[in-house]
Amino acid sequence: MLVTVEDAERDLRALMRRDVPLAYTPQGALADLPLRRSAVLILFGALDRTLAEPRGSRAGLAAPAELDVLLTLRSGAMRHHAGQFAFPGGGVEPGDADAAATALREANEETGLDPAGVDILGALADVHVPVSNNLVTPVIGWWRRPSEVAADHAESVEVFRAPVAELLDPAARGLSLLARDGASFRAPAFRLAPRLGGGIVWGFTGILLASLFDELGWSVPWSREQLFPVSP
Repeated sequence: MLVTVEDAERDLRALMRRDVPLAYTPQGALADLPLRRSAVLILFGALDRTLAEPRGSRAGLAAPAELDVLLTLRSGAMRHHAGQFAFPGGGVEPGDADAAATALREANEETGLDPAGVDILGALADVHVPVSNNLVTPVIGWWRRPSEVAADHAESVEVFRAPVAELLDPAARGLSLLARDGASFRAPAFRLAPRLGGGIVWGFTGILLASLFDELGWSVPWSREQLFPVSP
């Protein structure tokens, strides 16, 4: 179990030195759209010393309270994944050298973070998201020198730091329940603390976080009987 932020950074760096299987289950049919390549930045760091809510410690978690992951809340006006929590990211542009360059550029545009303060640890295997026909490269970063962030209000309406200790709390974990096109889909999801709005982190973002926590060995047992109904 995690003890310090330094332990978390070492775990992440070690993870990127091996193959990381992602248990991603599509949650809808293939969209009638051209395939688009994109990248997201999954950014961990010790952004401040504000303690996470105490429910994590009550659950016996050893995750350091100051360990965070950066999330955004997408605008309700977006064509795809509107109103959902997401990692900062977007489509590849001709001038991007690689997926990391795309992820950093998009994160800068959406949140204002300074890319110079981010160490890129590596990238995971591409994930195909059929409902938007996106081939997404998840890029893992460590926030070595944190900078101020704020929503751009074009693509994101909120930017915030989600304490990992709170996300790992079994009380915050469950399965999203989505009804779409006559079918139902269940996948790992997280309920945010009330002070962060109490929303559900689900879909691509929730599945990737759950996979990462499992592969890192940070997860503790949680109930798959807890369901979070969500809407597309």
